[in-house]
Amino acid sequence: MEKRQIFVLSDATGETAEKITRAALSQFSDAKTVLVRRHHIRTEDQIKSVLDEAQSKKGLIIYTFVSESLRLKIRERALQSNLMAVDMLGPLLTAMSHFFDIRPQSDPGRLHRVDTDYFGRIEAVQFTVKHDDGQNLQGVPQADIVLVGPSRTAKTPLSIYLARHGYKVANVPIVLNIPLPKVLEKVAQDRIVALIIDPRRLQEIREARLKKLNQEITDYAKLESIVEELKNCRKVYRGNPKWSIIDVTGRAVEEVAADIMSLFRQRELF
Repeated sequence: MEKRQIFVLSDATGETAEKITRAALSQFSDAKTVLVRRHHIRTEDQIKSVLDEAQSKKGLIIYTFVSESLRLKIRERALQSNLMAVDMLGPLLTAMSHFFDIRPQSDPGRLHRVDTDYFGRIEAVQFTVKHDDGQNLQGVPQADIVLVGPSRTAKTPLSIYLARHGYKVANVPIVLNIPLPKVLEKVAQDRIVALIIDPRRLQEIREARLKKLNQEITDYAKLESIVEELKNCRKVYRGNPKWSIIDVTGRAVEEVAADIMSLFRQRELF
Protein backbone atom coordinates (compact mmCIF):
# COMPACT_ATOMS: atom_id res chain seq x y z
CA MET A 1 0.00 0.00 0.00
CA GLU A 2 1.28 3.44 -0.96
CA LYS A 3 2.21 5.77 1.89
CA ARG A 4 -0.19 8.68 2.19
CA GLN A 5 0.89 12.01 3.65
CA ILE A 6 -1.04 13.83 6.33
CA PHE A 7 -0.13 17.46 6.93
CA VAL A 8 -0.75 18.79 10.44
CA LEU A 9 -0.83 22.61 10.48
CA SER A 10 -0.91 24.90 13.50
CA ASP A 11 -0.29 28.52 14.45
CA ALA A 12 1.29 27.20 17.68
CA THR A 13 3.31 24.04 18.33
CA GLY A 14 0.92 21.62 16.66
CA GLU A 15 1.47 19.06 19.44
CA THR A 16 -2.20 18.75 20.32
CA ALA A 17 -3.26 18.29 16.70
CA GLU A 18 -0.57 15.68 16.14
CA LYS A 19 -1.59 13.69 19.22
CA ILE A 20 -5.24 13.65 18.19
CA THR A 21 -4.27 12.68 14.64
CA ARG A 22 -2.11 9.81 15.89
CA ALA A 23 -4.95 8.66 18.13
CA ALA A 24 -7.25 8.54 15.11
CA LEU A 25 -4.60 6.78 13.01
CA SER A 26 -4.42 4.00 15.59
CA GLN A 27 -7.81 2.89 14.26
CA PHE A 28 -6.30 2.42 10.78
CA SER A 29 -3.43 0.06 11.52
CA ASP A 30 -3.21 -1.14 7.92
CA ALA A 31 -2.82 2.36 6.53
CA LYS A 32 0.70 3.48 5.67
CA THR A 33 1.11 7.15 6.44
CA VAL A 34 3.68 9.87 6.82
CA LEU A 35 2.80 12.59 9.30
CA VAL A 36 4.16 16.03 8.38
CA ARG A 37 3.86 18.72 11.06
CA ARG A 38 4.09 22.38 10.10
CA HIS A 39 3.88 24.65 13.12
CA HIS A 40 3.95 28.37 13.98
CA ILE A 41 2.21 29.26 10.73
CA ARG A 42 1.10 32.87 11.02
CA THR A 43 0.90 34.26 7.46
CA GLU A 44 -1.04 33.61 4.25
CA ASP A 45 2.24 33.02 2.40
CA GLN A 46 3.11 30.21 4.82
CA ILE A 47 -0.33 28.69 4.32
CA LYS A 48 0.02 28.84 0.52
CA SER A 49 3.44 27.18 0.67
CA VAL A 50 2.26 24.29 2.82
CA LEU A 51 -0.93 23.71 0.84
CA ASP A 52 1.02 23.73 -2.42
CA GLU A 53 3.26 21.04 -0.94
CA ALA A 54 0.24 19.07 0.25
CA GLN A 55 -1.37 19.34 -3.20
CA SER A 56 1.75 17.94 -4.86
CA LYS A 57 1.64 14.98 -2.44
CA LYS A 58 -2.16 14.59 -2.62
CA GLY A 59 -2.18 14.83 1.15
CA LEU A 60 -4.78 15.32 3.84
CA ILE A 61 -4.81 18.63 5.75
CA ILE A 62 -5.53 18.69 9.49
CA TYR A 63 -5.27 22.06 11.18
CA THR A 64 -5.68 23.83 14.52
CA PHE A 65 -5.72 27.63 14.27
CA VAL A 66 -7.14 30.06 16.81
CA SER A 67 -7.10 32.83 14.21
CA GLU A 68 -10.45 32.87 12.47
CA SER A 69 -9.06 34.66 9.41
CA LEU A 70 -6.34 32.05 8.93
CA ARG A 71 -8.82 29.21 9.37
CA LEU A 72 -10.96 30.72 6.62
CA LYS A 73 -7.90 31.14 4.39
CA ILE A 74 -6.94 27.47 4.82
CA ARG A 75 -10.49 26.36 4.07
CA GLU A 76 -10.60 28.57 0.97
CA ARG A 77 -7.25 27.42 -0.44
CA ALA A 78 -8.02 23.77 0.37
CA LEU A 79 -11.21 24.00 -1.69
CA GLN A 80 -9.35 25.68 -4.55
CA SER A 81 -6.69 22.96 -4.47
CA ASN A 82 -9.24 20.13 -4.18
CA LEU A 83 -7.69 19.05 -0.88
CA MET A 84 -9.52 17.43 1.99
CA ALA A 85 -9.07 19.59 5.10
CA VAL A 86 -10.22 19.02 8.68
CA ASP A 87 -10.56 21.94 11.09
CA MET A 88 -10.02 20.46 14.56
CA LEU A 89 -10.28 23.62 16.65
CA GLY A 90 -12.61 25.99 14.79
CA PRO A 91 -15.97 24.28 15.49
CA LEU A 92 -15.06 23.90 19.18
CA LEU A 93 -14.11 27.57 19.49
CA THR A 94 -17.32 28.60 17.76
CA ALA A 95 -19.46 26.43 20.06
CA MET A 96 -17.72 27.74 23.17
CA SER A 97 -18.04 31.31 21.94
CA HIS A 98 -21.82 30.86 21.67
CA PHE A 99 -21.96 29.02 24.98
CA PHE A 100 -20.08 31.70 26.94
CA ASP A 101 -21.40 34.54 24.78
CA ILE A 102 -17.88 35.96 24.39
CA ARG A 103 -15.34 35.88 21.60
CA PRO A 104 -12.22 33.70 21.94
CA GLN A 105 -8.95 35.52 22.60
CA SER A 106 -7.27 34.17 19.45
CA ASP A 107 -3.94 33.85 21.25
CA PRO A 108 -1.81 31.15 19.52
CA GLY A 109 0.25 28.90 21.78
CA ARG A 110 -1.63 29.84 24.94
CA LEU A 111 -1.90 26.18 26.01
CA HIS A 112 1.80 25.48 25.60
CA ARG A 113 3.25 28.77 26.76
CA VAL A 114 6.34 28.22 28.86
CA ASP A 115 6.65 30.87 31.51
CA THR A 116 8.98 31.66 34.37
CA ASP A 117 6.94 29.52 36.76
CA TYR A 118 7.57 26.50 34.56
CA PHE A 119 11.32 27.09 34.51
CA GLY A 120 11.22 27.65 38.27
CA ARG A 121 9.62 24.26 38.83
CA ILE A 122 12.15 22.55 36.59
CA GLU A 123 15.00 24.19 38.50
CA ALA A 124 13.42 23.21 41.82
CA VAL A 125 13.13 19.55 40.82
CA GLN A 126 16.72 19.47 39.59
CA PHE A 127 17.94 21.03 42.84
CA THR A 128 15.88 18.60 44.92
CA VAL A 129 17.10 15.49 43.13
CA LYS A 130 20.68 16.70 43.53
CA HIS A 131 20.21 17.24 47.28
CA ASP A 132 18.30 14.07 48.12
CA ASP A 133 19.21 11.96 51.15
CA GLY A 134 22.14 14.05 52.35
CA GLN A 135 23.83 14.45 48.97
CA ASN A 136 25.79 17.60 48.07
CA LEU A 137 25.55 18.99 51.59
CA GLN A 138 27.39 22.16 50.61
CA GLY A 139 24.31 23.28 48.65
CA VAL A 140 21.79 22.70 51.46
CA PRO A 141 21.78 26.36 52.64
CA GLN A 142 20.35 27.36 49.22
CA ALA A 143 17.22 25.23 49.80
CA ASP A 144 13.82 26.79 50.40
CA ILE A 145 12.92 23.87 52.65
CA VAL A 146 15.13 21.35 54.44
CA LEU A 147 13.55 18.10 55.60
CA VAL A 148 15.22 16.05 58.33
CA GLY A 149 14.17 12.77 59.84
CA PRO A 150 14.93 9.07 60.15
CA SER A 151 14.98 6.68 57.23
CA ARG A 152 11.65 5.77 55.57
CA THR A 153 9.68 8.77 56.76
CA ALA A 154 8.87 9.78 53.16
CA LYS A 155 11.53 12.51 52.94
CA THR A 156 12.25 11.83 49.27
CA PRO A 157 8.66 11.68 47.95
CA LEU A 158 7.80 14.72 50.06
CA SER A 159 10.77 16.58 48.61
CA ILE A 160 9.83 15.78 45.03
CA TYR A 161 6.18 16.72 45.60
CA LEU A 162 7.19 20.08 47.07
CA ALA A 163 9.68 20.62 44.25
CA ARG A 164 6.92 20.18 41.70
CA HIS A 165 5.26 23.15 43.36
CA GLY A 166 8.41 25.20 42.78
CA TYR A 167 10.26 24.80 46.10
CA LYS A 168 13.91 23.81 46.24
CA VAL A 169 14.11 21.08 48.85
CA ALA A 170 17.02 19.28 50.49
CA ASN A 171 16.53 16.33 52.78
CA VAL A 172 19.00 15.07 55.34
CA PRO A 173 18.70 11.76 57.23
CA ILE A 174 19.09 11.62 61.00
CA VAL A 175 21.05 8.51 61.94
CA LEU A 176 21.58 7.21 65.48
CA ASN A 177 25.10 7.85 66.84
CA ILE A 178 26.06 9.99 63.84
CA PRO A 179 26.32 13.77 64.44
CA LEU A 180 24.18 16.14 62.43
CA PRO A 181 25.93 17.70 59.44
CA LYS A 182 27.44 21.05 60.44
CA VAL A 183 25.95 22.59 57.31
CA LEU A 184 22.51 22.61 58.97
CA GLU A 185 23.79 25.40 61.22
CA LYS A 186 24.10 27.58 58.10
CA VAL A 187 20.45 27.08 57.19
CA ALA A 188 17.77 29.51 58.39
CA GLN A 189 16.41 27.39 61.22
CA ASP A 190 12.76 28.23 60.54
CA ARG A 191 13.14 26.59 57.12
CA ILE A 192 13.95 23.18 58.62
CA VAL A 193 11.09 20.69 59.00
CA ALA A 194 11.66 17.67 61.24
CA LEU A 195 9.64 14.52 60.53
CA ILE A 196 8.50 12.08 63.18
CA ILE A 197 6.47 8.88 62.99
CA ASP A 198 4.91 6.22 65.21
CA PRO A 199 7.51 3.49 65.88
CA ARG A 200 5.21 0.57 65.02
CA ARG A 201 4.22 2.18 61.73
CA LEU A 202 7.88 2.77 60.90
CA GLN A 203 8.60 -0.87 61.72
CA GLU A 204 5.90 -1.98 59.26
CA ILE A 205 7.29 0.28 56.52
CA ARG A 206 10.87 -0.90 57.01
CA GLU A 207 9.92 -4.56 57.18
CA ALA A 208 7.96 -4.23 53.95
CA ARG A 209 10.95 -2.55 52.33
CA LEU A 210 13.36 -5.31 53.35
CA LYS A 211 10.96 -8.02 52.20
CA LYS A 212 10.58 -6.32 48.84
CA LEU A 213 14.36 -6.38 48.48
CA ASN A 214 14.47 -10.04 49.65
CA GLN A 215 16.66 -9.06 52.58
CA GLU A 216 16.64 -10.43 56.12
CA ILE A 217 15.02 -8.45 58.92
CA THR A 218 17.81 -6.61 60.74
CA ASP A 219 17.96 -4.16 63.66
CA TYR A 220 16.97 -1.53 61.09
CA ALA A 221 13.43 -2.92 61.18
CA LYS A 222 13.25 -4.17 64.77
CA LEU A 223 10.95 -2.29 67.10
CA GLU A 224 13.47 -1.90 69.94
CA SER A 225 16.02 -0.28 67.65
CA ILE A 226 13.41 1.95 66.03
CA VAL A 227 12.17 3.18 69.43
CA GLU A 228 15.72 4.10 70.37
CA GLU A 229 16.24 5.80 67.02
CA LEU A 230 13.09 7.90 67.40
CA LYS A 231 14.03 8.86 70.95
CA ASN A 232 17.27 10.21 69.54
CA CYS A 233 15.36 12.15 66.88
CA ARG A 234 13.13 13.78 69.47
CA LYS A 235 16.20 14.70 71.52
CA VAL A 236 17.74 16.33 68.45
CA TYR A 237 14.49 18.17 67.74
CA ARG A 238 14.28 19.49 71.30
CA GLY A 239 17.79 20.85 70.87
CA ASN A 240 16.64 22.81 67.84
CA PRO A 241 13.45 24.56 68.99
CA LYS A 242 13.09 26.65 65.80
CA TRP A 243 12.56 23.53 63.70
CA SER A 244 8.97 22.65 62.82
CA ILE A 245 7.98 19.09 63.76
CA ILE A 246 5.43 17.21 61.66
CA ASP A 247 4.09 13.74 62.37
CA VAL A 248 3.76 11.74 59.15
CA THR A 249 2.14 8.66 60.67
CA GLY A 250 -0.53 7.27 58.35
CA ARG A 251 -0.66 10.42 56.26
CA ALA A 252 -0.44 10.84 52.52
CA VAL A 253 2.48 12.74 51.01
CA GLU A 254 0.08 15.32 49.56
CA GLU A 255 -1.45 15.97 52.97
CA VAL A 256 1.89 16.45 54.71
CA ALA A 257 3.18 18.66 51.88
CA ALA A 258 0.05 20.82 52.12
CA ASP A 259 0.71 21.32 55.84
CA ILE A 260 4.32 22.30 55.18
CA MET A 261 3.39 24.80 52.47
CA SER A 262 0.63 26.25 54.64
CA LEU A 263 3.04 26.60 57.57
CA PHE A 264 5.61 28.44 55.47
CA ARG A 265 2.99 30.72 53.92
CA GLN A 266 1.75 31.65 57.39
CA ARG A 267 5.28 32.64 58.30
CA GLU A 268 5.50 34.57 55.01
CA LEU A 269 8.59 32.61 54.03
CA PHE A 270 7.17 32.07 50.53
